Amino acid sequence: MKKHNFSAGPSILADEVISKASKSVIELNNIGLSLIEISHRSPDFVAIMEKARELSLELLNLDKEKYTALFLQGGASLQFLMSAYNLLETKAAYINTGSWSDKAIKEAKLLGEVHEIASSKSKNYNHIPKNILIKNDYDYLHITTNNTIYGTQFHEIPNTNIPLVADMSSDIFSRNVDFSKFDLFYAGAQKNLGPSGVTLVVVKKEILGKVSRNIPSMLNYLIHIDKDSMFNTPPVFPTYVCLLTLEWLKNNGGLDAIEKLNNYKAKLIYDEIDRNKAFVGFAEIEDRSLMNATFNLVNGVDGKKFNELCLKNNISGIKGHRSVGGYRASIYNALPIESVEILIDTMKKFENLI
Repeated sequence: MKKHNFSAGPSILADEVISKASKSVIELNNIGLSLIEISHRSPDFVAIMEKARELSLELLNLDKEKYTALFLQGGASLQFLMSAYNLLETKAAYINTGSWSDKAIKEAKLLGEVHEIASSKSKNYNHIPKNILIKNDYDYLHITTNNTIYGTQFHEIPNTNIPLVADMSSDIFSRNVDFSKFDLFYAGAQKNLGPSGVTLVVVKKEILGKVSRNIPSMLNYLIHIDKDSMFNTPPVFPTYVCLLTLEWLKNNGGLDAIEKLNNYKAKLIYDEIDRNKAFVGFAEIEDRSLMNATFNLVNGVDGKKFNELCLKNNISGIKGHRSVGGYRASIYNALPIESVEILIDTMKKFENLI
């Protein structure tokens, strides 16, 4: 029996996607070869890459004349540096809402002046800062739209007259926002898009080529764009799984449909957290993430029996991050409602035992 997978990442993928991807390892589209042994320059894989890039922009409702999509390597962690390499000329603004924002700030400081214009660090990142003054003399503003560790999320995208850059690793393709507000955003695939090993980068082409520094080839977005996201050998299998996931998402109603489903799943679990006398939510209610529900045991409650119940009910990946403790239920796109209902039933059973 497959477990109920609440892992924060690498995380759950749709059964349909896993089935198609597994078949491709044996043979891709009846071509007599495995996906993982064909040339990345072959017509078969070039078609995969182009479809994945085009479908990314289509689902995000972005103009392909203005924006381009790239499938690169190095994870979001490399994008912390790469985005600054391509955009930071004098100074940049960052909003610090968690560990990943903190890491992005650290990398950007290697290349220029960085101003942390707002932070929720003083309260262990349990909220999203509000009423932030964003001056117009920065090269760009960087945010992390969803924070997996702390369970917070930007529900309103900051309005700014400067380029807006975002790490969307854990909520990309989970909701319908005005993506044209962003000039560059990136996402490690291993939450809602595919397996680990590939990163989606979406960039408005007009913002590039304006810094004075020499940019190493592998870190230069313009070179990757010129080479159609295949300057070097791309991550073939993860990119194909991303394409399958994007097709699955489109066939199931796109972002409007998945947002409705994600809102429903999040409401179910947060309602139980707030009702259950054994648990308390970690993040401020107005900033709670639709992707990662974080919660702790009420003081004095021993969680040993709850852990045992989770194990008995095939619930996996529920343990919270060490910096927050407690529990974290990651409710990404592919997680079925049934898994959420099983978790809620387990929480109720535990409440009756204390």
